[in-house]
Amino acid sequence: MRHLRKRHRLSLPADQRKAVLRSLANAFFKTGEIKTTLGRAKAVQSEVEKLITLARRGGMHAKRQALSFLYEKDVVKKLFNETVGNFKAKKGGYTRLIKTAPRRGDAAPTAILQLVN
Repeated sequence: MRHLRKRHRLSLPADQRKAVLRSLANAFFKTGEIKTTLGRAKAVQSEVEKLITLARRGGMHAKRQALSFLYEKDVVKKLFNETVGNFKAKKGGYTRLIKTAPRRGDAAPTAILQLVN
């Protein structure tokens, strides 16, 4: 039974879901914001928050943990050197989720996920 085990499943098998979240997080840290469906944005938001908290902790072990999730080394460098500098004094709430108009074609609800400065 899965009582009290809430997770965004995204209607995907576990390996595909993990790959989607990793690629969305990678794109998010490259550009600072992404536009995607609301469900995916909510799912990747928690992963991004965890990675920023990891970067705030600093250290080599934290970098290796981030590298195990993100795809590119330069994205991890940017996360640890540039992105985390804005959030040293902040305890949480590093991202903002803005709902936008439904997607044309299938009317899926969309959202923009961006860093709070």
